Amino acid sequence: MATTDRHVTTLALAHALSAAERGLAVIPLSRTKLPALRSPHHAEAGHSEAGHAEADHSGARHDTPRPTPPCHGECGRLGHGVYDASTDPRRIRELFAAAPWATGYGIACGLPPHHLIGVDLDTKSGADASAALRELALRHLFTIPETVVVTTPSGGRHIWLSGPPDVVVPNSAGRLAPGIDIRGAGGYLVGPGSRTEHGVYGTVPGTARLPPAPCPPALLRLLMPPPRAPHATPPRTGPDTAVQQGQGLVQFVLAAHEGQRNIRLFWAACRAYENGIGEALAPQLTDAALRVGLTHREAHSTIASAARLTGQA
Repeated sequence: MATTDRHVTTLALAHALSAAERGLAVIPLSRTKLPALRSPHHAEAGHSEAGHAEADHSGARHDTPRPTPPCHGECGRLGHGVYDASTDPRRIRELFAAAPWATGYGIACGLPPHHLIGVDLDTKSGADASAALRELALRHLFTIPETVVVTTPSGGRHIWLSGPPDVVVPNSAGRLAPGIDIRGAGGYLVGPGSRTEHGVYGTVPGTARLPPAPCPPALLRLLMPPPRAPHATPPRTGPDTAVQQGQGLVQFVLAAHEGQRNIRLFWAACRAYENGIGEALAPQLTDAALRVGLTHREAHSTIASAARLTGQA
């Protein structure tokens, strides 16, 4: 390994150890922002890795259904993604020693003591995520408190917030608004000081040593999927009525440019299912997705993910 590469890995380890001192559980990442250690169950799990996230057309990273690995680390071996995350310096050094190619580190979300929630304001979708968050804050009467803000190589930002210990915040991509992704339980954030193939993650001046601030209650409510009534039967909506009600969502997908097609489809499908017209509108959303350049498989997978997230699958 070249001296420069060793220096980058050593620096990433130092940043990871510093984060661990603050109670943040970490794992080593590769230049692609994926966990640096391959799953020991790679072959038997259909080439899946725990905690693995994919990039969609917009470059936003979100959870993609994968075959479940045989264990979450019970086997005692390394390579279980976020399930390897630790605050123990000896364990962290062991992880990095097993991945000398690591150039960064990931911070596991949802774990005590901070129960970290990451609000990822992406710039690659073509949407103004910062403006969308400000609009949400005005509409729902909350403000983002002073907290850690991490800058990304693409010009995006990660806002760190802490959640209540008894609340599990799910990961989502674009559910709040296009360009806003949420990292919750089972997800991770790229830590400041990490070097990726696109550049280095940093912190907004003055925020590096702040503790993650509590998530505003109004925002926390928005982050939770709508509850599914156990005995309520959703109103039946005929295909014609659904198409008429969902024309705005269909047009939203049709207006997507390259780089924002998948995230717009996901957002529109989530809204459709939340409004009780998801199943009836799915063919129209699929057709719109095909017209803007997605494949049928991509469209079907994205709409199915929206159905699962909203509790309709």
